[in-house]
Amino acid sequence: MKLSTAVQKAMNDQIGKEFNAAHFYLAMSVWFAQQNLDGFAKWMRLQSQEESSHALKLMDYLLDRGAEVSLQAVERPKTTWKTPLAAFKAAAKHEAEVSASILSLYELAGQSGDPTTQVMLQWFLTEQVEEEKSSEAIVERLRLVGESPPGLLMLDRQLGERSGA
Repeated sequence: MKLSTAVQKAMNDQIGKEFNAAHFYLAMSVWFAQQNLDGFAKWMRLQSQEESSHALKLMDYLLDRGAEVSLQAVERPKTTWKTPLAAFKAAAKHEAEVSASILSLYELAGQSGDPTTQVMLQWFLTEQVEEEKSSEAIVERLRLVGESPPGLLMLDRQLGERSGA
């Protein structure tokens, strides 16, 4: 069964969104490193790698289905934030947008009579629950820490313990 033109286009658009997300998180990683918050920087670098792996997973799926892969230009991301809290609020908002985009893609696959693509996208829907939970939890911790340098450094150390993408 071939992918519909609409699903193929939407999947290529999602690949672009995932690569843009990777670039967005890499910019955050650089910003955190410039603020001497190496744990935050590491967390964001790993997040960037994870987003790239999501794009590749979608790309491989298209290739496995004999569909066309059409890579898009990566947008220049924002590169500065006022505070770590502002950066993580932006990350949490971004994850919610990605979740909505994947849900739309899942629904389009259903409308196109493509249960195979829906099954593959179920992994992404589940992953997005984790992504949203993780970014929101860090937002809440940053709110608790407030302007406390010791609290921020403790959170920086904790985030630096993240392993793997």
